[in-house]
Amino acid sequence: MSSEIRLAFAHPTERAIATADGAPVDRISLRDHIVDVEIGAFQAERGTRQRIAFNVVVEVQPIVGNIDDDVDRILSYDRVTEAIATELGAERLNLLETLAERIADRILLEPQALRVFVRIEKLDRGPGALGVEIVRSHSDLEGAAHDAIQERPHPRVVYLTNAAMASDHLAGWIDQLSAERAPLILCVGLPDIARTKVPHRMAQRRIDLLAIEQNAWALAARDDRCKVVATRTELDWAMKNGQVCVWAPSKIVLDAVERPDAPVTDTVALTGWFAEEMDASELLVIGDEAPSLSNVSVRNKPIGETAL
Repeated sequence: MSSEIRLAFAHPTERAIATADGAPVDRISLRDHIVDVEIGAFQAERGTRQRIAFNVVVEVQPIVGNIDDDVDRILSYDRVTEAIATELGAERLNLLETLAERIADRILLEPQALRVFVRIEKLDRGPGALGVEIVRSHSDLEGAAHDAIQERPHPRVVYLTNAAMASDHLAGWIDQLSAERAPLILCVGLPDIARTKVPHRMAQRRIDLLAIEQNAWALAARDDRCKVVATRTELDWAMKNGQVCVWAPSKIVLDAVERPDAPVTDTVALTGWFAEEMDASELLVIGDEAPSLSNVSVRNKPIGETAL
């Protein structure tokens, strides 16, 4: 029992060796890689950064023959640190477990990787390190996980003003937009009703985001094809399955690593930020002026035009 306890808290390298199945493998490791990041499910962990320690061991297929000092024949350490940086940069996460899974999946996409041990610890949440460790093998990397890491589709993002939402042309516009091959995501602004006003900036931000989501549900009520979605996972599934999405912005905005520069009350600018985050093929604004974006094609249409 004492040996099991020691191994439970030993470096993942020792655990990898202890759980080897007898077949010879090589191992590369990353020890005590510390990054400052915003992560965590508690309100106290939002808006603040904390130190996270990463320890990773990757078992790789031994190289047959002379390595010839050729870096292209090995799994580079940079691939491990890049996997960590990529997943930290993708979105703000609540759980270390989610981050560990995504890092393991990304590393296991490397052809040399056979099995990976990922330990992640929060160093600033208590008197000791609080963390999680997972072990995943190449056979665990199912098609769904592989597909999630691959390039996502490039949707058409369409912003509708309140006047556009109320237009008799709405159903026809959705018909036209749905006929395009690119997935469709509809975005809306603030509703034409009074909102609660509070002196606390972050609280007001949440109130405003929730008001936008109220308007999203109002749009969904106007056309049964429209489904309100709030997370990247929901959006990815909906886009792959041809669903007409209406974006509920709270979670994606609050969990973003690089949050929008403009206030959320500037809903056209917020939609432009979202279009760039989604790597959209186009942003179409109906009933307002389209923002200037560097990486997304933009255009605007007046409400009176039926053809888009």
